[in-house]
Amino acid sequence: MILRNVHGRSAGPGRDISIRRFTEGDSAEELTLLLHRAYAAHAAAGRVFFASYQSVQDTAIRAGRGECWLAFQGVELVGSVTVAAPYAVPAGYPAPADAGSFWQLAVDPACQGTGLGQRLLTVAEDRIIALGAAEAVIDTSVEAVELVGWYRRRGYAPIGTWRWDVTNYESVVLLKDLAAARLER
Repeated sequence: MILRNVHGRSAGPGRDISIRRFTEGDSAEELTLLLHRAYAAHAAAGRVFFASYQSVQDTAIRAGRGECWLAFQGVELVGSVTVAAPYAVPAGYPAPADAGSFWQLAVDPACQGTGLGQRLLTVAEDRIIALGAAEAVIDTSVEAVELVGWYRRRGYAPIGTWRWDVTNYESVVLLKDLAAARLER
């Protein structure tokens, strides 16, 4: 299934973005390179997001734990997000057990600021609802103030903190009531 012009145009002058599910013919290596590019600025700022250094095998495993969606500008991979509902949370993680989640939300630096991240977030939220969850939980570095603000402006509220063993920072855990947000639309 290919979604064209999902929620409007978002990148490049006159170029459509298509968003579709990751398929067997897609390259985990290409996705890994996108993730590394998209998270490079965080790593340069000292925030070592797992996506900034994960291996191709890690990418394939993480993409396989949910629905992995890819965004293309022509034939070039420019974005991704992986979605699951319910999200299997580790013991002690401060979130409802029946919430959905997403990870590997990434936009190529050349397309950042074009609205593509919002489109991928909308795809993630829509899929979480379609998979039966009413809430979405995510986490990100407490030091990534601009990213935390981006999520907060989109209805996510902090509910706790968490420390992953694959990062070098404390994460803020954010939750959004997707059912309530849909009623407000």
